[in-house]
Amino acid sequence: MTSKTITRVELADAIVREVGLTRQESGEILDRMLDLVGKSLEHESEVKLSRFGNFVVRKKSARSGRNPKTGVEAKISARRVVTFKPSPMLKKTVEEND
Repeated sequence: MTSKTITRVELADAIVREVGLTRQESGEILDRMLDLVGKSLEHESEVKLSRFGNFVVRKKSARSGRNPKTGVEAKISARRVVTFKPSPMLKKTVEEND
């Protein structure tokens, strides 16, 4: 099984084909959308995209861990991470094409 990564450029090209905008317009729209999602997550805790899923910012506490290569114990600092929960519609689409 081979996996394929879809790039930002490929998404912009798909917008060109599907919507009929110019390549520059589609790239600008995609960049603006991604910027808005990123800025929203930076200042809020959740972004909901119906029929796609939710991006949620979670706080992780500081903890100790180990370097997997050396086994040396290391402190992992507290941080915020982004998680994604797919919508039921997206889950169904992925399962049907498995």
